[in-house]
Amino acid sequence: MTVVTRFAPSPTGFLHIGGARTALFNRLFAKHHGGRYLLRIEDTDKKRSTQEAIDAIYDALSWLGLECDGDPVSQSARRDRHAEIAQQLIDSGHAYRCYASPEELKEMRKQQKAAGQPMRYDGRWRDRDPSDAPAGIDPVIRLRAPQDGETVVEDIVQGQVTVANTQLDDMILLRSDGSPTYMLSVVVDDHDMGITHVLRGDDHLTNAFRQIQIFKALDWDAPIYGHVPLIHGPDGAKLSKRHGALGAEAYRDMGFLPEALRNYLLRLGWGHGDDEIISDEQAIEWFDGSGLGKAPARFDTAKLTALNTHYLKAADNARLVELITPGIEALAETPVDDIAGSRLAAGMESLKERAKTLVDLTESGALYAHQRPLKLEAKAEKILSDEAKSVLAAAQKALMELEPWTAESLETWARDYTEANGLKLGQLAQPLRAAVTGSNVSPPIFEVIAIFGRDETVSRIEDITKKA
Repeated sequence: MTVVTRFAPSPTGFLHIGGARTALFNRLFAKHHGGRYLLRIEDTDKKRSTQEAIDAIYDALSWLGLECDGDPVSQSARRDRHAEIAQQLIDSGHAYRCYASPEELKEMRKQQKAAGQPMRYDGRWRDRDPSDAPAGIDPVIRLRAPQDGETVVEDIVQGQVTVANTQLDDMILLRSDGSPTYMLSVVVDDHDMGITHVLRGDDHLTNAFRQIQIFKALDWDAPIYGHVPLIHGPDGAKLSKRHGALGAEAYRDMGFLPEALRNYLLRLGWGHGDDEIISDEQAIEWFDGSGLGKAPARFDTAKLTALNTHYLKAADNARLVELITPGIEALAETPVDDIAGSRLAAGMESLKERAKTLVDLTESGALYAHQRPLKLEAKAEKILSDEAKSVLAAAQKALMELEPWTAESLETWARDYTEANGLKLGQLAQPLRAAVTGSNVSPPIFEVIAIFGRDETVSRIEDITKKA
């Protein structure tokens, strides 16, 4: 058997972080078994589904590296197929037309509530002759569900879960306007797509009982289910907006790398011993369906940030330059030309050692793109007193003669120069930083001016000392 999994989001908003984890789990499970991972957009609810949300889902999955095998399936495009199967169920006696009016059903629920009974459809059209149908009522199609026995889900996460069939009513398969319900669409699409395994949130566990009943009525094999506990917030409550629950694309905007987010989501509800840093290759090798926990995982932004710090340090420098260039251009208000790009590349090793996110990297790396004359920050202006400018003017002459121009030789020169002139190192280094970067903070200043080169460094000093 070829393993086939699917991720089936509803396009009613952004790709929630829990949905991203579901996509990851399904992809890893399929790849571990040499199978296929498919994408189905469950857009039958046309009132809530939007093309903007569909595009956002595609974009988020692409950024996360969770693209599907083959083309995505649009559930709404399969409406005729769903209606065909509903008719097939009627023909086989496993479904029937229900002509109960909305008012009639409302009164039924009212009476059940008053009597303290569960509010569910009472089967009033289950065995009635359609010739009794009242005029002006478009019927729905309901499943003729079994009324005794049990429905069992053999779940690879939850174990065996059972519900008495008396707890389930005759669900609607096709609405009065001919549109399929979620339950019918999912079953038909999972069958037609050859889905063998479904990993999803445990909020779908109750749906599994109803879907299995439809599979049995059609004499189709149901997929193997695995219902994973939902992600919770730090306080143990279901992750929500009040916890800062965001779409996957928001984490990109916050400066997280996709590989860091994949690694973090992998560890939310699944484990492999004490391993924390897990590569994509290791994840595929290890993710066989075991190791999925029954307890909800708690989202911890601090842990995600720590992982991101690790992956930033390991990332290719050229890739990081490419990733932060748009942000730097916005901050510096100028294009990153070849010269600025070369400076960024030269300084990246040091920059990424001090960054936790791409946002940090962008902010600290912008100094290499700022053009002369620099706009000095307030703290830099304060550092550049008349006395500091005099120190710079005197040191500038010595800098003109320095060879070789490296971070090491520059630092050695600075120490020797300040000692010889009765200065503390900070009395030279801090004004140098302010004059060359326009700020009071930067990577090691001697590394920075080594990257800028002699001409640019001296020119920036002159821009300041001429104002003295």
